[in-house]
Amino acid sequence: MPQNHEVTKLHKKVFEPIPQELERIGKLIVDSAFTVHKELGPGLLEQVYEVCFCHELNKRNLSFLRQVDIPVYYDGITFPEALRLDVLVENNIICELKAVELVNPVWEAQILSHLKITNKRLGYLINFNVANIGSGIKRFVL
Repeated sequence: MPQNHEVTKLHKKVFEPIPQELERIGKLIVDSAFTVHKELGPGLLEQVYEVCFCHELNKRNLSFLRQVDIPVYYDGITFPEALRLDVLVENNIICELKAVELVNPVWEAQILSHLKITNKRLGYLINFNVANIGSGIKRFVL
């Protein structure tokens, strides 16, 4: 009697490329961070960088929301203020801003979780408290 074998195939998750429009906005976000850092340098409070960063976004005709409460749905319950995003650009890109000496690895995991929970694909962790802002910007894609 022949055995019935179940064939199991491993499926690789294939990610779609980030749309060109999001790439364009991402470049404007990075440019905004560079401009703020060039003018202010490191050593200020996060809130100062946030207002100046948003001013630069506005100058580039990008819409944004600051300190956005995001609900989390868990176990059939909605928790309306479970997450707070620093800046949400064009309702598509999450920007978490820091002004710290060392970036905690948990913040990288946090932005990935924020992307997953909000069903967004692109995010930036921007630390303004660095000598070279290029080393303070990390891009995350889901």
